[in-house]
Amino acid sequence: MADIHSFESMATLDGEGIRYGVFFTGCPLRCVYCHNPDTWFKGNNEYSAEQLANKIKRYKPYFKNGGGVTFSGGEPLLNAAFINEVYPLLKKEEINYCLDTSGSVPLTDEVKKCIDNADMVILDVKFCDENSYKKYTGGEFRHFVEIGRYCSETGKRLWLRTVVVPGINDNEEQIAKYAEFAKQFQYEKYELLAFHTMGFFKYEKLCMENPLLNTKPLSKERLDELQKIIDNAQ
Repeated sequence: MADIHSFESMATLDGEGIRYGVFFTGCPLRCVYCHNPDTWFKGNNEYSAEQLANKIKRYKPYFKNGGGVTFSGGEPLLNAAFINEVYPLLKKEEINYCLDTSGSVPLTDEVKKCIDNADMVILDVKFCDENSYKKYTGGEFRHFVEIGRYCSETGKRLWLRTVVVPGINDNEEQIAKYAEFAKQFQYEKYELLAFHTMGFFKYEKLCMENPLLNTKPLSKERLDELQKIIDNAQ
């Protein structure tokens, strides 16, 4: 059994083609810019592997041109063993899955198997140095590096993403460091995402302090400027 926070049908931004998004609860990180703090906590929405596979199968007609299911969160790799149970049920239906992960867990055999069975991995490169990673996420830098390297060494299709937050990692020098850091991975593309405030209401609803309450969204113009640094470095 696994606790599911929510689902998103007809998703188009979390992998190739039309995706069905499955968002697990639970995350070992506490990113100061998290826009889904409601996924940190376990709810009361448990599914068995069979129940989840049957729910996903309903959307199979939409999974043409490379579509499929994307496991996200929270942190999906906290549920690696469960995803490994779901996998043969999806494979039987010729449905692939993508992992949208921060790579914030130890690289266990279950996690390796979960990555091996994935069609592709979207890895969140939150920070490219250990001190910043610890300061702004509270997590272990080495975990996501090990997972990124494992994907590269095994030839897994890999996309990278980084959220750009004003006042934290939004200058040219920092983005250039991300681009240099990413060269240790074998990836298809590296996309920068703009920090936004659409999830701020969740902090208020949960009676939680919002560390970035006074931070403004990153403009599209600034994002495009910084994305060029990433693109030119490849």
